[in-house]
Amino acid sequence: MSKTIKLTMAQAAIKYLMAQKTEINGEIKPLFTGVWAIFGHGNVAGIGEALYHVQDELPTYRAHNEQGMAHSAIAYAKTLNRQQMMACTASAGPGSTNMVTAAAVAHVNRLPVLFLPGDTFATRMPDPVLQQVENFHDHTLTSNDCFKPVSRFFDRITRPEQLLTSLPQAMRVLTDPVECGPVTLAMPQDVQTMAYDYPEHFFAEKIHRLRRQAPDDTELEQALALIKSAKKPLLIAGGGVHYSSALAELNNLATSLSIPVGETQAGKGALPWDHPQNMGSIGVTGAASTNTLAEESDLIIAVGTRLGDFASGSRAMINPDAKLLCLNVASFDTVKHYGQSLVGDAKLTLKLLADKLTDITPNNEWIAHANGLRNEWLSMVETATTDRGTQLPSDGEVVGAVNRAAGDNDIVVCAAGGLPGELQKLWQTRNDRGYHMEYGYSCMGYEIAGGLGTKMAKPESEVFVMVGDGSYLMLNSEIATSVMLGYKIIVVVLDNRGYGCIHRLQQFCGGPGFNNLLDDCLTVEGGAPKTDFAAHAAALGAQSEQVGNIAELEQALVRAKSAQCSYVISIDTDALADTKDGGAWWDVAVPEVSQREQVRSARAIYDSFKAKQQKNL
Repeated sequence: MSKTIKLTMAQAAIKYLMAQKTEINGEIKPLFTGVWAIFGHGNVAGIGEALYHVQDELPTYRAHNEQGMAHSAIAYAKTLNRQQMMACTASAGPGSTNMVTAAAVAHVNRLPVLFLPGDTFATRMPDPVLQQVENFHDHTLTSNDCFKPVSRFFDRITRPEQLLTSLPQAMRVLTDPVECGPVTLAMPQDVQTMAYDYPEHFFAEKIHRLRRQAPDDTELEQALALIKSAKKPLLIAGGGVHYSSALAELNNLATSLSIPVGETQAGKGALPWDHPQNMGSIGVTGAASTNTLAEESDLIIAVGTRLGDFASGSRAMINPDAKLLCLNVASFDTVKHYGQSLVGDAKLTLKLLADKLTDITPNNEWIAHANGLRNEWLSMVETATTDRGTQLPSDGEVVGAVNRAAGDNDIVVCAAGGLPGELQKLWQTRNDRGYHMEYGYSCMGYEIAGGLGTKMAKPESEVFVMVGDGSYLMLNSEIATSVMLGYKIIVVVLDNRGYGCIHRLQQFCGGPGFNNLLDDCLTVEGGAPKTDFAAHAAALGAQSEQVGNIAELEQALVRAKSAQCSYVISIDTDALADTKDGGAWWDVAVPEVSQREQVRSARAIYDSFKAKQQKNL
């Protein structure tokens, strides 16, 4: 008979997490490096008590906002290529539902986070308790059921012994390259405190290793035939290249065959920006060089990307006559856009392809054409990021200044608004993890909290958070957390007084300026106040300053890099200026009927692109 140990459900869950290890480059490390927690009546007595006794081995981090702390956990896992992760716990009710948006971010981006939300009493004895959502037709539902559509695995632990079967499944999902995503284990507050005699072997050390799936022989042969027959191939590098640690294999294949490479938001950095085969970003926020090649190519090799609408130009950009080869560890992603499936680990499969394609003779005309487009694009990037000395600089000019200040091992973090487009087009990185963009869910408010998580993962790097005034106002509290924990981030706030990106999109669709820029919103007679972001950041404990132009920004960045704590720099920018070069069409529906001539004209343009899109369906 196996030995047992009597623990509460919460104590057992934490003990199990601490027994999980991961192998990274031959070194065994903890799989869970910390727990983010905001305590309340739904978790303070159960999970809180369990975490207290192990805080020297498993740190507990206290945040200021539940969504923010979950964003930090997501950014941490992304920066470390999903090899280490964190858990997040919050109280029953609003504390837990605050994390639902972050769970959606993790789900869309296929990133591992363990959510441990407090839940209402499983016994129902004191019902209805404070913050309990009573469902009138199904008493088994609680507010934590909101996590179900945004979790890759969900369970509600209504008996302490249920951990014996639930936790191994949770670990399977969190560490599986195909299933990877957020896991939610809802924990009723009374069950957290219930005890059970757990078998000691349940807490034995478990070492997780990245599973590498070799491709099917038939699919590999079909892929080889496609590549051998192609005259004008283009490779698209997605986030899966990073998560598979396939950087060297991608470099080898692209270099040996002289295949031009375009990068998605998640794939950016897969090749250094100055690599001869790196054509720049692709899609709606892409480089003219890469997008032109996509329109002319006869074979698209998509590696580790789900080919979302921004990468594919809403299916209207890629040559409809081109073949599509989709290499992905997840078969779910390989069948999109009617592609030829090549299911397998990117690191293994790219090497197999390179080994079997040594007899290919590159198309010199295609190579020369690609090089010419690349040089033209790099010239445009230099122009767009150079200080023009205007009173209100463009986002591109600010990107240029921050990029010049960043070292080769530093990281830029962003998420939403117009900045992701400017950064994908213009930011140049040699570091494979030097570009951190949350653009699967494009969640406003991710930026500052994500910057904190990134810094925790890479404390040796300077982390530059670029954020618009709109996102800053949505979620800025983790500036105080970064100061409290001693993880310095540099935040550059681009203040265009409103949602400039959506204002520009509104006008592109024929609409008037309405409810996006503060000048176009319903306000008091004197207008909306001018937010003093520097003063606000100082109130949260950061060093800060307001600058008036790019030259002052560059000087402030020098001071920020030498500072010992988080540093916030605010600069006013032009809400109307953006880098129009390069980007492909994006399918944003325009009304068929309108009183405005501008809308009717925009609809005509929309219909023309829909016709191109139809050819790819």
